[in-house]
Amino acid sequence: MKITVFSTKRWVREFFERVNGEFEFELRFLEARLDRDTAQLAAGSDAVCIFVNDNADRPALEALSRAGVGMIALRCAGFNNVDLSAAEELGLTVARVPAYSPYAVAEHAAALILGLNRRLHRSYSRVREGNFSLDGLMGFDLHGRTVGVIGTGTIGEIFAGIMQGFGMTVLAYDRYPRDELAERGVRYVGLEELYRESDVVSLHCPLTHETYHLINEYAIRTMRDGVMIINTSRGALIDTTAVIEGLKSGVIGSVGLDVYEEEADLFFEDLSDQVIKDDTFSRLLTFPNVLITAHQAFFTREAVENISRTTFRNLAEWHSGTGCGNCITAAAGYGARRPPG
Repeated sequence: MKITVFSTKRWVREFFERVNGEFEFELRFLEARLDRDTAQLAAGSDAVCIFVNDNADRPALEALSRAGVGMIALRCAGFNNVDLSAAEELGLTVARVPAYSPYAVAEHAAALILGLNRRLHRSYSRVREGNFSLDGLMGFDLHGRTVGVIGTGTIGEIFAGIMQGFGMTVLAYDRYPRDELAERGVRYVGLEELYRESDVVSLHCPLTHETYHLINEYAIRTMRDGVMIINTSRGALIDTTAVIEGLKSGVIGSVGLDVYEEEADLFFEDLSDQVIKDDTFSRLLTFPNVLITAHQAFFTREAVENISRTTFRNLAEWHSGTGCGNCITAAAGYGARRPPG
């Protein structure tokens, strides 16, 4: 089976080639991202493999279908960048990697909290310049504070446990509360109460029509002064303009981001010799109480190994026609577009 891999980076190729020794697919690696213009590059392939910033909208999927592609294998958990309705109409199978290392993302969220609270990014720069002053670096004890966790799937659950390990009270919001977390001391509350009572608010929910700009001007007005906001989920959960205003007013004490609403033009690329044209992002970078990482929360050896192996297993199941446990379209496995073999 021939597979075109879009958005290829060195680490993608390294892990994919290693895992492919077990599957022996014919891989074609492209640095280009998938969109309506680049989809034609997959001509002759049975499947494509895409990542978070590839754009599998209707025009792109139509172009893939015309090129003979039958499956879109996501090497990530989120699928908001895929038009699933169009995929089903075209008979395209779409599969994802629902879990790779929830520990990686949860631990990174904790790292952002610790880094922001103790001003590690600022103290690191100071010491390198010979400045050993402690002015402006004072944090607070996490012990005894309250953290609000929005979304208590696997990642949110692990993150809540880490925070409890610091001695924090954990409030949670989820449309589907989980009894096992409540039994462990997590208290489910409404969003307004979570905003009002939390010293730290951490986002671990998917991006849907309901959660788009969940953190907006109204939500920020509800939060207690000096709140810390952490987002390791999806950039569009946050209205960045509203967050900037919250930082300026002092309602928001600090922000830690591993994702950004318009990250597709920035993240995963080396732009160190270029002028960043995104004025909103550039404004964020001017705040000393903002810590941004470039969508690296997932990036551990264990996670990338699991992503690679699950992606190839999804492709193998579709190729065999036996069905695909991680497929998210009705055309799963042996569907409207018959897999080769």
